[in-house]
Amino acid sequence: MRDLSSFTLAGYDKGRGRLVQALWFAVMNLVFMAWWCPPRLRVALLRAFGATVGERVLIRHRVRVLWPWKLTVGDHTWIGEGAWLLNLEPVTIGRHVCVSQEALLCTGSHDHRAADFRYRNAPITVEDGAWIAARATVLAGATVGRHAVVGAGAVLHQDLPGLTLLTADGGRRPVEEPA
Repeated sequence: MRDLSSFTLAGYDKGRGRLVQALWFAVMNLVFMAWWCPPRLRVALLRAFGATVGERVLIRHRVRVLWPWKLTVGDHTWIGEGAWLLNLEPVTIGRHVCVSQEALLCTGSHDHRAADFRYRNAPITVEDGAWIAARATVLAGATVGRHAVVGAGAVLHQDLPGLTLLTADGGRRPVEEPA
């Protein structure tokens, strides 16, 4: 039987102390997510809090990042309005990647078989040239291959090979490499 009162954060490392976490939440909610915050400032704020962010990265407003120090983003990548990077574990996004509006990359989960519902987290990797389309979800432990597409509204719970499209109904088909 599940006993949620026995859940603890035992074994989970947030990567920074409470003061830095609180400061990030204040900056994220008051400045980073705001429509008036310039994209260059968003990149600078992520870097200031420990993210590795490449050149010419575009981050739109309403993007949420749980822990910047667990985020790596390659050159020329776009992260669309309202995307949520729920990165309890590292998220690595390659070069020339598009994470579209309201997409969710979630590295956290729970062990539903354990009475204490303990964490079962795992990192996410999005390889160069991939596209996570609008309102798509990539779950803990998945890798999105080079030039693969997680279609609008699709849920990815396992690795997606390069040059493959995952559709919202779970179908997969090959895609051509961009010219």
